[in-house]
Amino acid sequence: MSDVSLASRHCPAVLIAAPASGQGKTTVTAALARLHRKQGRRVRVFKCGPDFLDPMILERASGAPVYQLDMWMVGEQESRRLLWEAAAEADLILIEGVMGLFDGTPSSADLARHFGVPVLAVIDGTAMAQTFGALALGLARYQPDLPFAGVLANRVGTLRHAQLLEGSLTEGLRWYGALSRETGIELPSRHLGLVQASELNDLDLRLDAAADALAGSCEVALPPAVEFVAPEVIAAQPWLEGVRIAVARDEAFAFTYGASLDLLRAMGAQLSFFSPIHDSELPEADSLYLPGGYPELHHVALAQNAPMLAAIRAHHQAGKPLLAECGGMLYLLDSLTDVDGTRAELLGLLAGDAQMQKRLAALALQSVELPEGTLRGHTYHHSLTSTELAPIARGHSPNGGRGAEAVFRQGRMTASYVHFYFPSNPRAIAGLFAPDPETVFASKPAPTGDRVISSTAPADVGASLLAKRP
Repeated sequence: MSDVSLASRHCPAVLIAAPASGQGKTTVTAALARLHRKQGRRVRVFKCGPDFLDPMILERASGAPVYQLDMWMVGEQESRRLLWEAAAEADLILIEGVMGLFDGTPSSADLARHFGVPVLAVIDGTAMAQTFGALALGLARYQPDLPFAGVLANRVGTLRHAQLLEGSLTEGLRWYGALSRETGIELPSRHLGLVQASELNDLDLRLDAAADALAGSCEVALPPAVEFVAPEVIAAQPWLEGVRIAVARDEAFAFTYGASLDLLRAMGAQLSFFSPIHDSELPEADSLYLPGGYPELHHVALAQNAPMLAAIRAHHQAGKPLLAECGGMLYLLDSLTDVDGTRAELLGLLAGDAQMQKRLAALALQSVELPEGTLRGHTYHHSLTSTELAPIARGHSPNGGRGAEAVFRQGRMTASYVHFYFPSNPRAIAGLFAPDPETVFASKPAPTGDRVISSTAPADVGASLLAKRP
């Protein structure tokens, strides 16, 4: 890189947070993105922490890819790179927080403070008047060193209600407007979160309505510019040069991180996408990736596609690499039964059965030590799997969260409930997908001073925050 390319960059930015989950952060973030996009501005949106569904909505709203930011799973240096690159092309950067503003370790507040991005607090104004101002002031002053932009009210009733909420603000807190609960813009959910963007036929109408409603309640002005410091030099290693990877992508399998697919391409892989529901054969491929998704909603259709089942079985029997995560792992099992008791027989490559539950079964960040190296990711599922197979590894949660997920391996097939974030260890990922992993581990490491896509060492900022905060 040239010295010019390593200069710091400036771009208006805010982090949209809330006192708790369920306040409407995604709806508000999407409304802001669509509002500024309609003004002719280039908008880049990020999502704090592990999430697949919110980014689908935010991509539609902004018209640009949405990536994750996280001080532990993604790492400080990779998060810095993503923000710095976005600042080169965007007129506005929006970051949607996760859970409540101060929840988790590291939290959305930790990320906002580290990168100097001011917080825009979204507060559900339902059944609230002047107390709105007290809650806003508490969020703004709870941590004195937290940059704070202002507040936006969600789910307000009448115009008079919005005026009461705005009038309750003190100490110069900026009013960013309000969204009404009467405009039909709320986004529908199911057990894992929001419904996938591809399933909402009226999504663009909802987004436009939300943007118009927001425009009618506030000035369409940009927040102050934030300085984004350049990351370290990045060097991608060609560990997967020429390797053809088939990636499942359809209604049942859609939970992939854009950064993970970017990494595979940066390492030289050629990606081909296919549908386990609709296609009858695999693309020409050396390796296979079955990501998570909603196979429980389509398990009967998956079971009925006999040619695809045969093709994937043949891939495994040929000794080719296969990585399956969460929903992808359920597809490998002997059977999957949904909450209504409907059972479908699937690939049968992993001895065991899964049963969908009405309640959450596991939710946690995960660090997994595999023979190829340590990978970071997360787990979030409503199914329980029974198997007599012995795992080769188990995940560890840095926050003590539920779930020490098992990782299973048979030949070149690796399967787990864990959704891995590939840039957390590029060499390990290359080892999982390479037809001959010895070519990966026999190669020399990256030159001194270079980074391969992201920060992977445990002694990064995320780890230091984990050690410092209770």
